[in-house]
Parts: sequence; structure tokens; C-alpha cells
Amino acid sequence: MLPQLRELEQRFPESVAVVGVHSGKYIAERDTERIRDASIRLGATHPVLNDRQFRVWRAYAVRAWPTLVAIDPRGSVVGMSAGEFTVDAVTPFVERVVAAARADGSLREGPLHFPVEPPSAPTGALAFPGKVAVRGDRIAVADSGHHRILIGWLESQGLRMRVERVVGSGNEGFVDGRAAAFRYPQGLVFGGDDLYIADTGNHAVRAIALGSGATRTIAGTGAQLRTARDRAAGALSSPWDLALSGDTLHVAMAGIHQLWTIDLRHGVASRRTGSGAEELYDGSHTESALAQTMGVAIDGDTLLAADAESSAVREVDLAETGGVRTIVGTGLFDFGNVDGVGDAVRLQHPQGIAVAPDGRVLVCDSYNDALRWLDRAERRVTTWVRGLHEPGGVAIGARGAYVADTNAHRLVVADWSTAELHPVEIVTS
Repeated sequence: MLPQLRELEQRFPESVAVVGVHSGKYIAERDTERIRDASIRLGATHPVLNDRQFRVWRAYAVRAWPTLVAIDPRGSVVGMSAGEFTVDAVTPFVERVVAAARADGSLREGPLHFPVEPPSAPTGALAFPGKVAVRGDRIAVADSGHHRILIGWLESQGLRMRVERVVGSGNEGFVDGRAAAFRYPQGLVFGGDDLYIADTGNHAVRAIALGSGATRTIAGTGAQLRTARDRAAGALSSPWDLALSGDTLHVAMAGIHQLWTIDLRHGVASRRTGSGAEELYDGSHTESALAQTMGVAIDGDTLLAADAESSAVREVDLAETGGVRTIVGTGLFDFGNVDGVGDAVRLQHPQGIAVAPDGRVLVCDSYNDALRWLDRAERRVTTWVRGLHEPGGVAIGARGAYVADTNAHRLVVADWSTAELHPVEIVTS
């Protein structure tokens, strides 16, 4: 929604002011520091109110996230709309409200300067890293806040990343070639001579040739999938993570609550799993419903999915006659921080997932700032590591589990033998 709000401000710079009201669903989302971090990460420039007690939510009779409320210069609510929107769709309405306010003299035109001083942006090598991928001694990090990808090698017993190549200009953009540009990239997976990237902000899947560093787009148009016409043009919607099995790239399409596949031989992207409804519903590939899947991992013929908005872990049988089964998680509003078995388990907005060599599943329980083990057969969850800061991605390495510790702006490794967290030094020269 933030890109649409930014575009709305740009279309009406003298007559429209945006104020964000954050009524956090999750306990972790009600923390002001986390909201500040999210505002920086997402490039928000307007003021944001932390409505942690839902007072504004109730005062305006809001019932869904997101909701757009239009208020005229006299303070009267003149319109409300729940759900995502396009700027083109709301522009005629805004033009009418602006014209009416201008006619009755209530509109004071000119840009507003809010006395809000945002916290300083991160100054280290990484800014809000989203995901990490490891293949042997090869490692890649999605440096999401800097709109770039770091590719390199692990050294010093896995405690140093020597950067071989930085791909991305450092500025937002959608450009292929050797001078590539990305927009908030997230999921990464190595495949053959390529590194595949979920370029989330560009609604695209890209590939970097490891030899030359050249980037190409393999799916997506740069625009978000909203209509049948967009789908026909090949648009995607917020691809967040990737997993590879053979010549098939699996895509967590977070924006439309589905799992897609890309046939790398023929370049064809198509829906695989999920009705598109935001829900926790098991069933066949077409009947099942997901809820903003943000992490995926392959284990044989099964795809594991971290379903963020249902605080659940799902498994997908990839056979044509297969479907979705929930391992842990019970609903969109059932979340917490509870180890245990089956329906007693509570996660909070997990965003990353990986499969260890012994078959156990490691979950980035992002809003609980933890890594947690999941035994699929027993449906048992056990907390392994705490002390992270909203980790977004995890990958399995020889030394331990490599974690994109998003809000700490760092890459760390959790040691297999001691469970201690060690920062990974990033050397760029």
C-alpha cells in the first residue's frame, strides 16, 4: 500500500496529506521502535501514529487491514475503502473532494512539513537484509534496504563473508544487465550458474549470472498483478521467497496468498497452489488457502511454507493430486510464543524456513526474534536460539544456520554445536 500512497502524494502535492495509522495485529507490531524500523525499511516519508490500543481503529469503525479513510479539510469523513487500491481508481474521487474544498474555501493548499525527525538509517554494510542463501562456501545476501545483492564466499571457518560481487546500483529501479537495479529484493536461491532473486518491490523474479554478474528478468513486468489484463501481460504480486527443485522454481507469491512455479526451461510462470483467499485452509492445490507466505524450502517432493499471516507452517505435496496440510498454526488471529506439540504451538509471523540435513525444519519466528526447530512427524516445536531482531531469512551452512537478522542490519550464524550467535564479518575489498 505504501507505493500507492507515495504516488497519491506525488499526484496531489499541494492538496493531499497522508497520515499513517498503525493498528498492529501482532503484539510485536505495537512496539514503536519496530514501527520506526519498518517505516525506514519501506521508505515511508509521512508521519505514522502507533495506534497500539486501537482507539483510532474503533473511532473510525475500521474492520480490515488496510483501510483508506478520506477526511476533508473540515474534518469530516467523506469516504472509506477497505483493501488494496490503485491510484488510478481513487484519483477521480480525490479530484472531486479537492475541487469541492477549493470551491468552499476550506482547502489551504501547499505542502505540509511535519515536525517529524526519523531515526538515522543504518550505516554498516547491510540495511534491513531480508534473506540469505548458502551453497557450500558460496553465500549471497539480499541487502534489501540498499536495493542490492551481495555475492561472495565464506571464509575463516564460516565467520567471514568475502564479497566477490555487488549487484545493484544501491538505488531503487528495475534495470537488467551489468548495471542492474532492484527494489527491496528478498528471496534468493542458487541454481546452476545463476542466483535467482525474488525482486519483491518490482513484483518480478530475476536471475544473476554468477560468472558475468549480468542480471536478467525471468518473470514479472515491474507492475503488480491486480487485473486479468495484468495476468495476461505476465505480472506477479510481491514474490517474497524462492525454492528450487530441478528445473522448477517455486515462488512464494505473498501479495496474492499463493504459491507459483516458473518452468525455467520454457520461462512459464503459473499458479500452483492457493485459491487466493487469505485464510488457513487445507485441501487440494486449488481449494487450499494460504496467508502471505514469506518463506519456502524444498524437502524432496514436499514444499515447506512459512505462512506469516496465519503464524503457521504448512507443507505442500507437489504431486498433481497433492495439496496443503498445516503442521502447526490454527488461524489468522492465533499467535504467540509457545513451544509444544500440535495445536498448542504458537508462532508469531514466521518469515523464513529451511530444512536441516537431519530432516528437521528450522523456522525464523520473526516477531518472536527467535529460531525454532520443528519436528514435522511429531508436530513438535522447540525454541533453539533467541536474541535476534526480527529475522527474515535463514539458510543452512556447515558452521551453522546463517540468518538475515533484518532489524539489526547484520548477518549472523547460529553455531550448530553451541547455539551461540556469531556475527559474520562482511569484507567488500
